[in-house]
Amino acid sequence: MNSQKYNMSFTAGALLQPESVTIAKLYLELGDWDLVKDKVIAENLLQSRALSTLKRLSHEIIARLRTLNIDELTLLIESERQEQAYILWIAICRYYHFIADFATEVLRERFITFKPDLQHSDFDTFLNRKCDWHSELDSLSISTRKKLRQVLFKMLRDANFLDRKNNIQATMLSSRLIETIKRNGSRDIKYFTISENAI
Repeated sequence: MNSQKYNMSFTAGALLQPESVTIAKLYLELGDWDLVKDKVIAENLLQSRALSTLKRLSHEIIARLRTLNIDELTLLIESERQEQAYILWIAICRYYHFIADFATEVLRERFITFKPDLQHSDFDTFLNRKCDWHSELDSLSISTRKKLRQVLFKMLRDANFLDRKNNIQATMLSSRLIETIKRNGSRDIKYFTISENAI
């Protein structure tokens, strides 16, 4: 049994790219996550219709962004759309170890072994396999499993790891992002559809 439990609360939102960039900019201005959260909620900076949604989204985004250092947050707000998506993917994988393991053990593994697509059954098989090591997964209902799968596949499409037919797309990392990943020990490269030899 694995001592580190999986956090499976990622149904709050998929990539949340524009919202994440907005909050990252605010943090670089204010330098305090509590102040950021207060301002986001007080001024409804995510333009949510319901306060409960606003609080849930701001909590989710801040939790992800807190895994990034100042250099990574700066790169996030200075980058173009695709690179922003890749940086947010790193943040998601750092925060959600289940997604990190899926990215490494399923998505990247299929890519480097020339298996061209990713199907819902690949997610289901992975989750069922992890149940042997993570008892917290046993209590997930069928509807929750489907929702988790739906959100994860949407993340993968939003970040352009999958096309509309769920074919796996190669990652094209900029030299600037590769250098950022290398400074952190290169572990994050395993979350991408790229071979380590490529960098």
